[in-house]
Amino acid sequence: MTSQVTRRRFLSGAAAVGSAAVALPITRSNGTGTQAAASTGSVKSAPNPVTVRPGDIRYGDLVRGYNQRWVGTPEHVTLVWTTQQVVQLVQDAVSAGKRIAVRSGGHCYEDFVTSSDIRVVIDMSEMKRVYFDSSQNAFAVEPGAMLGEVYEALFKGWGVTIPGGSCPTVGAGGHIVGGGYGQLNRSHGLTVDYLYGVEVVVVDSSGTARSVVATRDSSDPALRGLWWAHTGAGGGNFGVITRYWLRDPNATDTNPANLLPKPPAQVWVSSVSWPWDSLTEQAFTRLLRNFGAWHEANSAPNSPYTGLFSRFNVAHRANGAITLVTQLDASTPNAEQMLNEYLAAINDGVGVIPRINEQRRLPWLHSTLWSSLFGGDPTGRADFKSAYMRRNFTDAQLAAFYQHLTRTDYQHPVAMVQIASYGGKTNTVSPSATAVAQRDSVMKLHYLVAWTDPAEDSKHISWLREFYRDVYSDTGGVPVPNAVTDGCFINYADLDLSDPQWNTSGVPWHTLYYKDNYPRLQQVKATWDPRDIFRHAQSIQLPNR
Repeated sequence: MTSQVTRRRFLSGAAAVGSAAVALPITRSNGTGTQAAASTGSVKSAPNPVTVRPGDIRYGDLVRGYNQRWVGTPEHVTLVWTTQQVVQLVQDAVSAGKRIAVRSGGHCYEDFVTSSDIRVVIDMSEMKRVYFDSSQNAFAVEPGAMLGEVYEALFKGWGVTIPGGSCPTVGAGGHIVGGGYGQLNRSHGLTVDYLYGVEVVVVDSSGTARSVVATRDSSDPALRGLWWAHTGAGGGNFGVITRYWLRDPNATDTNPANLLPKPPAQVWVSSVSWPWDSLTEQAFTRLLRNFGAWHEANSAPNSPYTGLFSRFNVAHRANGAITLVTQLDASTPNAEQMLNEYLAAINDGVGVIPRINEQRRLPWLHSTLWSSLFGGDPTGRADFKSAYMRRNFTDAQLAAFYQHLTRTDYQHPVAMVQIASYGGKTNTVSPSATAVAQRDSVMKLHYLVAWTDPAEDSKHISWLREFYRDVYSDTGGVPVPNAVTDGCFINYADLDLSDPQWNTSGVPWHTLYYKDNYPRLQQVKATWDPRDIFRHAQSIQLPNR
């Protein structure tokens, strides 16, 4: 099994791998199209793979990611630096009949990398180069590069970026392939909307491992299908991703500074909170209904508010407050006035004056890498769920929000639903053009609870399950695709969607993630992984299974 599914951060900081890392170059240019001298992206002298086994001082750090619920017991973890090293590791594991998993950033929400049958883990964290590849006329990003490193390299080198997530420590490996999104999704779309190509280590029907390159321009339908499958299907399905190439599909020249979106030079950042002690059920309901109504009315691609992104952290009453964090492109005409008008619309009729925690103007990169607004606190253990929203919340959904977020039999401050802005440029792409089928939503929901004591697992997981089930009680406990909801986000992997105890809708998990794109993904799976080498509990299934 292999999984490069990444999740957004609920922890802060990056775990040290403890190995003797060799500094590899992040190649940059002066932004005018002139490449740096070392811009070919070649590694002249890559280190040999580093294999860590039980008993090694490094083993404990390398068999887990950020969620301490998931700790693996593989025979070994091997750190790699090159595609050829990955090919050899995959070949050795396949020949020996050993299950494979892949870790890049370590943010997987489920046990896809740590299940007990995994014997070999390929650690991609040292494959982290970011450079302009003139041979593909696109930016190359290796899977171990963390998003913060990607943003910094692209912006400092060429003044460009990709519209990825808000957590700097998430690895590109799983984030991109799952259709990653972030503060720039409304103005620039998803990461996969800029995916030009992918290098993947695959295994054919004879059991032979090899690397292939598939691009948007591949003339071979099978290769083009492999490229398409990596535009939102999530990791762990077809092979081991060893490199991405990214550029705007509408770009026509060879100047790197014109091949990816340019972020705003500066952004307005805002954080306001409503104390729970001041919120009646009526005020709470009005607040969330205002948020949903605003996004339903202002998420068209031509909206003047496409440069605005908000995340509403609607926390349990035990937290003390619910907080709205917002970023707005400061170059938007009358940006500060627009931000204030937006905040006024969210608070209209609530009857509570919110507390202003922060409102200031910051340079984009500084805000993206260092602002506390979109970060998280160290926790340890966590559980997650997701939903896409096409319309505003129903009365029944709002009632369920209030019920579970004010429960007195469950008191925990890091228990919430995060409601994020969506739409805009994201919704200009056809549902079949990429593997991300949800292309008319206006909000994306991220349910989460985080804790530290393993003895409390059942308590916290039960609360989240019951909360989620009751919000979508009218549709079998899950957000089935209909006029209001539109399924779930594969990068927020959730095994409960496969469990008939918690999904009574009759709609299978793969429809919730992929909708009508699933049969095509199965055909790609049959072509490129006919032996089902790369699998996990929610991987794409072969057509005959």
